[in-house]
Amino acid sequence: MPHRRKQPGRRISVGLNNGDLVHVAGTPIAFAAEIDRVPANIDHFWITIGIGTGEPIRIALSTHSRQNAAAGVDPRMRVGIIPSTWQKLPVAGLVKSTCLDYHVLETASPVAYVDYERPALERLLTEKVTRAIFIEAWGELYVRTHVGIHQVHSMRASCSVPRDYIGRDGAIRFYFPDGTAEMLLFKYCGQP
Repeated sequence: MPHRRKQPGRRISVGLNNGDLVHVAGTPIAFAAEIDRVPANIDHFWITIGIGTGEPIRIALSTHSRQNAAAGVDPRMRVGIIPSTWQKLPVAGLVKSTCLDYHVLETASPVAYVDYERPALERLLTEKVTRAIFIEAWGELYVRTHVGIHQVHSMRASCSVPRDYIGRDGAIRFYFPDGTAEMLLFKYCGQP
């Protein structure tokens, strides 16, 4: 699945554009870890979900920071998990989201972050998506050869990226058949 340039200005749905912060929810269809002849280029894990109408949506999760590696700092992803329970699944679909802020989530439920090398994170995500009956995610909308969301991680300044966006964090939540759910939060080196 090659990287493609986004198509500026293309509308995906009424009121949605490339770069919008969105919330997507639906049933898992497929998943794949990125492959490349050069292992250092591998930094994504993709999950495709059906949202009930229209084309499926791809969720692009970062599994390694190539920018941090190039800067000589820790390229691993730090992952925190917030467990919960559910009785009713969210409504499937794709909608604009107003805000997701890790600080608010961490204040409500303390989160311990664990550093993951890429292969271990791919195994963790494979286990979660294989068990899940429903998935919801928050991130930035993009359109390439398909519609998807990326930036499913903290958007605070990191060791190699100085920009600091508060309230534009991304996350993913897996719903399991036993009535439990887990929200995964992703951070890079140096993010608070």
